[in-house]
Amino acid sequence: MPDPSPKEDPRTLRVLVSDAAIKRHSPMTHVRQLADTRRPVLLRYGNGRERGSWYVLSYAGNPKNPYHKVGNWPALSAGALFDALPGILARLAVDPATSTTLDGWQTVGQLLDWYGDRMQRDSGKSSSRKQAVATIIKKHLKPMLGKHTLVGMSRGVVDAELIWPLQERFSLAYVRQIFGVLIAAFRLASRLKLIASNPVAGFEFPDFIPEAIPIKEGRVRPDQIAALLAHLLERSAAEPVGVVLAYLMLCHGTRIGETRMARWQQFNLAGGEWFIPARHTKTGEALVLPLTTQVCSLLERYRSWQQSRGYGGVFLFPGVKGRCMAARQASECYQRLGNGEWTGHDLRKAARTGWADLDVNFLVAEALLNHALKGVTADYIHTELRALKRTALERWHAWLDGRGLAELRAADVFFASETGPRSSETGIAHKVTSRAGWLGV
Repeated sequence: MPDPSPKEDPRTLRVLVSDAAIKRHSPMTHVRQLADTRRPVLLRYGNGRERGSWYVLSYAGNPKNPYHKVGNWPALSAGALFDALPGILARLAVDPATSTTLDGWQTVGQLLDWYGDRMQRDSGKSSSRKQAVATIIKKHLKPMLGKHTLVGMSRGVVDAELIWPLQERFSLAYVRQIFGVLIAAFRLASRLKLIASNPVAGFEFPDFIPEAIPIKEGRVRPDQIAALLAHLLERSAAEPVGVVLAYLMLCHGTRIGETRMARWQQFNLAGGEWFIPARHTKTGEALVLPLTTQVCSLLERYRSWQQSRGYGGVFLFPGVKGRCMAARQASECYQRLGNGEWTGHDLRKAARTGWADLDVNFLVAEALLNHALKGVTADYIHTELRALKRTALERWHAWLDGRGLAELRAADVFFASETGPRSSETGIAHKVTSRAGWLGV
């Protein structure tokens, strides 16, 4: 290795550099800088001698000026620098002009801690999204990548330490979700200039898993909807709140979070519209859904039923302590209704399949599902949207009426007196039917 100490500056002292050595030699004002005896690293003292600057030496680019500043001491400790050194030297060997600056964060774990905290305090994110990100960081990203240095991140590291172990244990869709959180954390830190460069910029999931991820089929086919509606009718006396939740999701293809948080003030029954605010949607875009006469009729009866039982709150699906139905309660509700054979998301998929069978325009169906639309597509869909969405839902609800939805909506038993034990605040029955299966199989 070339001599790292410039001959024109005799104030360079060669030692085994460490934080302790830096502090020990700090009072020696005749020593300007410490050069490590084992590594191409140099610590140059600042004017106050309590701080200093780290330099890495590499002659690959400009032999006359081999010094590349890396960071400041003590913010960047000797140990953190030495951990990152192999990655820095490798990058300089490939591109001598590359940035070598290390940031206040040295490890991936530190960056993830920042991102996780920021996500939890983001008022624009739903509680379910916050919980999902927190779980991914805590259970997967930090244990698998947390100790790696930022500059040491590479495709090889991501593949060997994250993607490949995960794909052995989880579905590819979930692995992609975990990967997406990692990329989002680095991208945001880079955008805010909190890191000098983004080491995972340009990484895409197909780099690691080139196979297309199959779309999981819904567990409610169109030919099963009549049986499902008959099952909901049978369960309506014991699970009135849950049946209305399922009714709205099947009729509109809404997500479970969007539906369980619905407030009465978001429904204009006279005008026939349901407004879902941006803070309740996965895409962060507000959604306006047409309400057909069938749905308005059901909701008017449901509201009267709530009031007759003494509930005058703001939520269609109340939970505990004046809040809406919690995600866990909704999941348990569907577990009872579907006997584990289908979920609320399967109702959303059934609606999407039904629209396709009815030849609903693809863009209209995507808008009803509140999928993100960009560019010209978004401009087109917003100018033509309102009438097209209403026409699509009117056709869909008429199709459902012919398979039992009308009977469910008109059944007197739907709002009969209380049967079975219920939660005092949610009105959700806890009586569970037999496990014979909702299709009778």
